[in-house]
Amino acid sequence: MTNEEIIERAKKKLLLNYKQQPIALVKGEGVYVWDADGKRYLDLLGGIATCALGHCHPQVTAAAKAQLDQLWHCSNVFYSEPQVALAEKLTAASGLPNARAFFCNSGAEANEALIKLARRAQKDRGQSGRYEILTFENSFHGRTLATLTATGQPKYQAGFEPLPEGFRHLPYGDLAAVKAAISSKTAAILVEPIQGEGGVRPAPQGFLKALRALCDEHRLLLLIDEVQTGLGRTGKPFAYQHEGVLPDAFSLAKALGNGLPIGAMVSSEEASKALPSGTHGSTFGGNLVTAAAANVAFALCTEPQTMEQNVALGRYAHELVHALQQKKPDVVKEFRGRGLLFGIELASGAADVVARCRQNGLLVNLAGEKTVRFAPPYIVTREQLAEGLSIFERSL
Repeated sequence: MTNEEIIERAKKKLLLNYKQQPIALVKGEGVYVWDADGKRYLDLLGGIATCALGHCHPQVTAAAKAQLDQLWHCSNVFYSEPQVALAEKLTAASGLPNARAFFCNSGAEANEALIKLARRAQKDRGQSGRYEILTFENSFHGRTLATLTATGQPKYQAGFEPLPEGFRHLPYGDLAAVKAAISSKTAAILVEPIQGEGGVRPAPQGFLKALRALCDEHRLLLLIDEVQTGLGRTGKPFAYQHEGVLPDAFSLAKALGNGLPIGAMVSSEEASKALPSGTHGSTFGGNLVTAAAANVAFALCTEPQTMEQNVALGRYAHELVHALQQKKPDVVKEFRGRGLLFGIELASGAADVVARCRQNGLLVNLAGEKTVRFAPPYIVTREQLAEGLSIFERSL
């Protein structure tokens, strides 16, 4: 079946809520995917920072297949070893004191868990009036009604009013604005170490550490959204570790299952007490097949050599883009990011450039109107990065 035939069927039956690129992908291997017409693409988007080990990684695939032959699903009213093993890995790497893990299906669900945790924790302290979460402009935390409201981008909220109360959006990186916003209603601060959807914008140096100090001073919870940045992409298991801070809880998804649907919230033991039995749950959270795959994905993604390589590859990409800036200063404005999550801001709208990249055999996407986002698999080579940025240059 051709691209055109699949797309025609999709347009008749699927909800038209996505602005999809006009190809139907049918096969993936490593950093490449193929469409239904047989055309090959260099995938430097990785399912939007999800296929961190590339497509159909043999070890992850083997783990999922082996679990399929044993048990697929058993409900969270029972224990399962793959889920426990994954929790042990995540909590050990987090650095949080006596940390605990909760599993769900997506980043949005993990962020929902953060929001519920913060509100309940304040109530358990006798602070029932503390329910407000401070978040940031241009942030992105998910598509559920609560995480959509937490997201600091009005374009995603339009038409869904009235939105739930209890969220305030502040300028990203503006510590004075955060201090001024803290009130007797504030329960927590929710922040991304790098705003992915908001244009691949890293937090200013020292910002997370300053937020930690404010949370300690005012007895707030510091919540960190690691959905795009977690699992070695920036050179550490979790991006907050670059500043030496510890959140009260953080969310994960995307790379955790290398493409299989799984999300997680990891919290300190003290914070985790806010969600005792019966207060939160998920039917499919920590499903045995995804947990088995995630155990392998986590181990491979957080190998020291892999994380060091991610940093080196990010620097190499920066060098290539800097050279391109020298050639086209009126077109290429800025390189932003860390490790293998980076964006290139252009002087004008980037949608046409993304389309031409696809036509030329490269998959990337938009992060804001003017920024092209790259989130390559960790197995990408210097040669493949250079090839991708060469295609990007031709597509300008």
